[in-house]
Amino acid sequence: MTLKKYKPTTPGLRFRIDAGRETLSAGKPERSLVVKQHKTGGRNNQGRITSWQRGGGHKRKYRIIDFKRDKKDVPAVVYSIEYDPNRSARIALLHYRDGDKRYILAPDGLKVGDQLMAGENAEVKVGNAMPMAKIPLGMSLHNIELSPGKGGQIARSAGAYVQLMAKEGEHALLKMPSGEIRKFRLKCYASIGQVGNIEHINVSLGKAGRSRWLGKRPHVRGVAMNPIDHPMGGGEGKSSGGRHPCSPWGQLSKGLKTRKKHKASDALIIKRR
Repeated sequence: MTLKKYKPTTPGLRFRIDAGRETLSAGKPERSLVVKQHKTGGRNNQGRITSWQRGGGHKRKYRIIDFKRDKKDVPAVVYSIEYDPNRSARIALLHYRDGDKRYILAPDGLKVGDQLMAGENAEVKVGNAMPMAKIPLGMSLHNIELSPGKGGQIARSAGAYVQLMAKEGEHALLKMPSGEIRKFRLKCYASIGQVGNIEHINVSLGKAGRSRWLGKRPHVRGVAMNPIDHPMGGGEGKSSGGRHPCSPWGQLSKGLKTRKKHKASDALIIKRR
């Protein structure tokens, strides 16, 4: 996939860089796999803002993604590769032999017409899903389950992948994108390959308005606020806050470890990031 640049005919296009869409299929999304999506604008059920800098944006419909890959030993054909406004990755529409249709995350290298399958008897090829016990060492994986049957939770964004390093007893050792090495149960399912749309990291929005289309509102620095609004606000002229950087509620924002002590998953982490 290549990047698309624009002639600087306007200030907004001067720095705009998009991920090319030449590999995407034409047409609308599968109607049976699309549902309405409710926006919160960063508010909770009491109407109070709990996530700042959210709101507005273009309307989106949610595509139902098959993260579990639980339709096993049934061959499927890749009917289309589509854009999904809810995630950075592309999605692929599968038509199964029994007539079922499902969306999955599209790995890099997947093309329309390819045949895929999930299950223990699946072939080791890009896009297929199987337990990690059946996957050879050194493979790149995505959409990995944390517990068997729960559905993939790890490595789902554009360009993400995890490397299968070793197998010990009932566990597999995976190297995460952060560099962390962690244990997973061999019964957990994983999809083979790297998530597609790798060039997403190089995308440049080009103008502030495009962030608003995505539902992202302006971010105001704490030092630019008044003392009543932020602990780092106030002061005569420009200042760096006069104290350690923190959130509006006093939570230190640099160097403070926020992971809980004695967490159950600590025993599964072999090497920290």
